[in-house]
Amino acid sequence: MKIILLEDVKGVGKKGETINANDGYAKNFLIPKKLGVEATNANMNTLKLQKAAEDRRKAEELAAAKEMKEKLEAIAVVIAVKTGDNGKLFGSVTNKEIAAELEKQHKIKIDKKKIVLADQIKMVGERHADVKLHPQVTAELKVKITEA
Repeated sequence: MKIILLEDVKGVGKKGETINANDGYAKNFLIPKKLGVEATNANMNTLKLQKAAEDRRKAEELAAAKEMKEKLEAIAVVIAVKTGDNGKLFGSVTNKEIAAELEKQHKIKIDKKKIVLADQIKMVGERHADVKLHPQVTAELKVKITEA
């Protein structure tokens, strides 16, 4: 019996795949537990439409990430901090502080978990932080640290 999987099933297949399953397995396990439906013409068309909509949504997300990358690479975030001797900071500047200043200064909200620092920022000066916007898109944000 041909089945379209609605969920990932371990050892059987991934969501959206069409598989050949034994009749008993399909009728007694996959279909009652809503893990799959019989592969009729109507269900196959529905699957095609869902895949097309998913592809369109992914393309829109990628385009939005590329647009955001251009915005982020054109700006710089300035953070004023207290410093001690020789321009050393008391503590360090974190990705949380960078995300907060980015939102305050430029009205761009980025999750702090998407901001990746190569090493800790403990000195006054200009640094770069990577912002992972999409699995395929990473922007480089300029961070300027100044004395308060």
